[in-house]
Amino acid sequence: MNKILDVKNVSKYFGKLKAVDNVSFSVTENEIFGIAGPNGAGKSTLFNIITGIPFHADHGKIIFNGKSIESLVPSKICHIGLARTFQNEAVFQSLTVKENVIIGASYGQGVTSINGKKNKVSDVLNFTGIAKTEFDKKAKDITLFEKKKLMIASALVTDPKILMLDEPVAGLNNIEIKETINLLRKINKMGITIIVIEHVLSFLIEISNSIMILSAGKMLIKDLPEKVINDERVVRTYLGGN
Repeated sequence: MNKILDVKNVSKYFGKLKAVDNVSFSVTENEIFGIAGPNGAGKSTLFNIITGIPFHADHGKIIFNGKSIESLVPSKICHIGLARTFQNEAVFQSLTVKENVIIGASYGQGVTSINGKKNKVSDVLNFTGIAKTEFDKKAKDITLFEKKKLMIASALVTDPKILMLDEPVAGLNNIEIKETINLLRKINKMGITIIVIEHVLSFLIEISNSIMILSAGKMLIKDLPEKVINDERVVRTYLGGN
């Protein structure tokens, strides 16, 4: 398989804090790539510097689909096919569910006509499993699980080649986690590469082709899920073993 994302020696500093410290990894086309690590390991910061939201890397190269993107503005990065969600419920609370996805559609590629975008928004909402009864509700009035699906829908409507998800199952129950796994597998079968940060290791192990563990801003290991969870460094650093 071809590489779709190649991150080379990226670093991000906040004063003396090395939030991301010389991290390199690659993701292949149509892979589901998991990222885990303890709080403060640099996971969300890594997402931020890849997407340019809200800042770029201090050093390093990011090659997406054969093109260097480390200096592009976030809207351009999204337009060329790299979309993300956020750890917190980043939705427009005062807008309806449908209006949130319409805003997402305006940043994407492909359909440009108004009617075409309306159809696309409805298709994506249905695909992600958001009930039609929710479409006209204010985003502030829907459940956490619906907000998680809404963020995915708002990213998916941009027609991404890579979908980056930051803790998509945090706070969800087992049934909701299973539904999310099924949704992400459906998205992946469409040919979309997925990169996902999550603290719920059982979720990552079930869904990921490979997993990278970060610790103190550095890559600890990147390997197959079964090898990662049995690695002594992971047990010691992430799972709290001796």
